[in-house]
Amino acid sequence: MEPRTIRIAVIPGDGIGKEVVPEGLRVLNHLADRSGGHLSFEFESFPWGCEYYLATGRMMDADGLERLAPFDAIYFGAVGGPNVPDHISLWGLRLAICQGFDQYASIRPVQLLPGITSPLRSASPESIDWVVVRENSEGEYSGIGGRNLAGRGGASEVALQTALFTEKGCERIIRYAFNLARSRSHPKVTSVTKSNAQQYAMTLWDEVFARVATDYPDVETEQFLVDAMAARFVLRPESLEVVVGSNLFGDILSDLGSALAGSLGIAASANIDPERQHPSMFEPGHGSAPDIAGQRVANPIAAIWSAALMLEHLHLPEQAAAIVDAIKAVTAAGVLTPDLGGTATTRAVTDVVLSHLDG
Repeated sequence: MEPRTIRIAVIPGDGIGKEVVPEGLRVLNHLADRSGGHLSFEFESFPWGCEYYLATGRMMDADGLERLAPFDAIYFGAVGGPNVPDHISLWGLRLAICQGFDQYASIRPVQLLPGITSPLRSASPESIDWVVVRENSEGEYSGIGGRNLAGRGGASEVALQTALFTEKGCERIIRYAFNLARSRSHPKVTSVTKSNAQQYAMTLWDEVFARVATDYPDVETEQFLVDAMAARFVLRPESLEVVVGSNLFGDILSDLGSALAGSLGIAASANIDPERQHPSMFEPGHGSAPDIAGQRVANPIAAIWSAALMLEHLHLPEQAAAIVDAIKAVTAAGVLTPDLGGTATTRAVTDVVLSHLDG
């Protein structure tokens, strides 16, 4: 392949993000070193996060999006700290990037890796292997609403939180899910709503899903209410392929899926702008985990797997597949951090990943 340099903005963020992101960078640099000069990375790190907020009053600089825009991708760690309210940290950094760059497709693979024990008694790598596609730019996380009337006293305050569902927003994420389903051995999309209770927004979603489905006669479809879907994750995981849902439902269900696959420590995710007008962002889904920060036991697999998703998005499928194969070899060998029942350190897991990349 022609020599290629990829520019990546690195935002380790908070907590264990500062521990697992460097491990992902080690993997990327290792691939570059083994490429014979065909692949290189330029990393620029940004100190944004809760410590930055406490020092400056901002989670990221006012011109943060402008500074991130020229990069090929963003590699993100985690956001959240005990001294900053969660709604400030999330809206000030991660959501500001996702919404500012219209990264409307959040891709979250759910896969039971070899050597990992699921809390489900009958689970196997064959039965737990699906993808959650989460609408990532509107829905319940639109940030529309407010709090009023507190000055009247007597518990008079009113809080309004409005979900925003647009026909365009529903259609583009549903189409993304259908196109993704076509890449799987069993093309199937399951739509998740709560349209029996949310009779306006969710029925719009249902109608768009039914309309889009007619353009994909080769893809099997089904529609479930979110409560029934949560039960199905546990009772019939083998029946799932691609699950598409709103911002809130996709968020909750993907965490449930990762827990069923063994741990949030393996929860990789991608925040994609499919039109590629802006850089997409790749992050582990486990959060900042302040309870274990600094103990060198954070699981780096989610961050490393997210780096593989980044390479796949950047049209480097062979390198992405090599990372995933190395991760599977590591878990199959029983090299696991404490969240998976092992004793390995963060760095030790990455060391073994690198050894398998050497083949």
